Amino acid sequence: MKRLRLVFCGTPQFAVPTLHALIGAGHEITLVVTQPDRAVGRKQELTAPPVKQAALVTGLAVTQPEKIKNNLEFRAQLELIAPDAIVVVAYGRIIPAWMLALPRLGCINLHGSLLPKYRGAAPIQWAVAMGETVTGNTTMLLEEGLDTGPILLQQQTPIRSDQTAVDLFEELAATGAPLVVETLSGLADGSVHPRPQDHSQATLARILERDDGRMDFATHTATELWNRWRGFQPWPGAFSTLDGKKLIAHTVKPGVFARSGQPGELNIQNDTLQVCCADGSWLELIELQLEGKKRMTAAEFLRGNSIASSARLGG
Repeated sequence: MKRLRLVFCGTPQFAVPTLHALIGAGHEITLVVTQPDRAVGRKQELTAPPVKQAALVTGLAVTQPEKIKNNLEFRAQLELIAPDAIVVVAYGRIIPAWMLALPRLGCINLHGSLLPKYRGAAPIQWAVAMGETVTGNTTMLLEEGLDTGPILLQQQTPIRSDQTAVDLFEELAATGAPLVVETLSGLADGSVHPRPQDHSQATLARILERDDGRMDFATHTATELWNRWRGFQPWPGAFSTLDGKKLIAHTVKPGVFARSGQPGELNIQNDTLQVCCADGSWLELIELQLEGKKRMTAAEFLRGNSIASSARLGG
């Protein structure tokens, strides 16, 4: 395999396996570009992003520009390096035109979906939330549009019914790393050829918002809410309200209850708690947490809370 001179741009844990794979393949990583350290957690401790931590362990040079579009110092640094390719994995910044045009092989991006489906900031979360049974990774050439660039290579990955977005992140990060190595090798020897996306088939995986975790029992069936719970892990999760207090659903699954009900209506049966959803379906709340209380099983919750027969969630 031809040794390439690379600049690597990435920030979260999802990008770390690709960085390790590129090092393992023998490529020259001249510079790692990642976002600045951020305050994390309740104590707001300044924490380096996972890509920076991984790069420093391996002795790679790291830079953390706050902005890159009009950053003349950063531009001069990359022009001096003159990389064969720039590899971008979940960097979290829009790559400017000058940077796209710099490397001879282009800016290569790893995206966690089968493009053109699920373009955008949260492709893995939305694929799970929408009940997809298959997803995958795509390597592509970046251009100025949002995930609109030509496709290089793709690989499919099944989504198991027991998987959450957290599980799928780990799997796609691991399988995507060798795909990037293969892509670079194919670009270098001419065996991989860019092909345009079918833009008419594109779907958007917009950035998640807190309110996406709010359970709408009138609109969504139990299966749809379960898929959304799986997709929206670890954030924004799934929540509703009970008697004006926030109720977090930590674990749920579609339930079985042979009775009609109104959306949000609760049913208690042998230490289990179910809520009526759209189309008369029922969702079982297995672990939950009422505002101001600790996380507990449904049985523990029912022993500690008197639920009126007329109680409803989200009301």
